[in-house]
Amino acid sequence: MIKLIVDAFIVLHGLVHLLYFGQSARLFELQPGMLWPDGSWAFATLLGDKTTRYLASITCILSAAGLVIGGVGIFLDQSWWRSAVVATAGFSIILFILFWNGRLQHLDIQGGVGILIDAAIMVSVLVLHWPKFDF
Repeated sequence: MIKLIVDAFIVLHGLVHLLYFGQSARLFELQPGMLWPDGSWAFATLLGDKTTRYLASITCILSAAGLVIGGVGIFLDQSWWRSAVVATAGFSIILFILFWNGRLQHLDIQGGVGILIDAAIMVSVLVLHWPKFDF
């Protein structure tokens, strides 16, 4: 049962990245007036907002794919799931830090909650060695 819960959590966390893809591609707004990733401290000045949105879209798709693949690994009892999930969680943390607007307001819509979830996943898997599946 715990395997199913962990698997669902990882896959759903990955799918949330597709919501940020939709936001960055301007397919919809997650919240009225939400401009993420416009104004990214790392890319907006250098690349402009349009290219920054394109780059954010690609990285969000990659993060979603990595976490879903990790979830598939759990479901199929593959030992490589840990590598996929940890690498993608680290990539996701870097993604949201780089596309953050540099302000401390509204961190929840800048990926702040996702960073905390990714960090918790990394600590659980790398430090606590949890969950332990028998495969």
